[in-house]
Amino acid sequence: MQRKAYVPGAAALLAALLAGCTGASAEGGETDNSNPGDAGTASVAAEPGRYRTLPEPCGAADPDTLDLLLPGIQQLADEEQRERAYEGTATLTYDTDRKVGCRWKVESAQATDHLFVDFERVVSYDNSVSDDAQAEEIFAGRRTAANLPEPTVTDSAPVDTESPGATPSGSPSSTPSGSASASASPSATPTDLQPRVLEDLGEEAFLDDLLSSAGSTARQRTVTVAFRTSNVIVTVQYEEQPAVVGAVPDSEEMQDRARKLAAELAESLAG
Repeated sequence: MQRKAYVPGAAALLAALLAGCTGASAEGGETDNSNPGDAGTASVAAEPGRYRTLPEPCGAADPDTLDLLLPGIQQLADEEQRERAYEGTATLTYDTDRKVGCRWKVESAQATDHLFVDFERVVSYDNSVSDDAQAEEIFAGRRTAANLPEPTVTDSAPVDTESPGATPSGSPSSTPSGSASASASPSATPTDLQPRVLEDLGEEAFLDDLLSSAGSTARQRTVTVAFRTSNVIVTVQYEEQPAVVGAVPDSEEMQDRARKLAAELAESLAG
């Protein structure tokens, strides 16, 4: 009888132990899931930029474009020298996935031309800031540093159509018709050629045009076109110094050439 009484007691003890374990497990499960929304509040890393690598800079400009920007290249009689001129010289860099560049220099009887192309891939090390946003901030700083003039807005004063000979309102009738043009500097850069923001290149772009001060040597002009597409910033710097003292490089011609190359680079990146 004692043996039969012992078995039910042991079973009851075992059942109690099992119930305790089950309860602890259930309680633990409730604790693990007590804040199911925590995972949703975790910060999400910003999107990476479109570009992971950069193009080979010395191959970025094709021979026809180099002929246009460096006219003296075709005047080089030595074939080996001409080939080296086309190849350019890569700039020193320690990370070709982040920054690369290439320089060309050609001298001729008319002028010495320099061309520099630079590619920079921007990477943000802040998870809350995307590569594109970081590149946009850097580009904005460079545009500010260029100190571009404010766009000129010209508003024509209303003219009294009933009196063809009447002067615009507020204008003194005694002012000679040619006085305004006479006071303007004949060497002033036309408005459409002044340093400015460009609307048709990459996601944002600007052009700078600097002419060295007059001196005993020929005046050097430097045209810079910079643009951003996603997380890559591209800079084209084009310089020319005529061989003739007092000569001034043509602004429109140099700007057209630099913008043509920049457009080609933007197209190649887009592809």
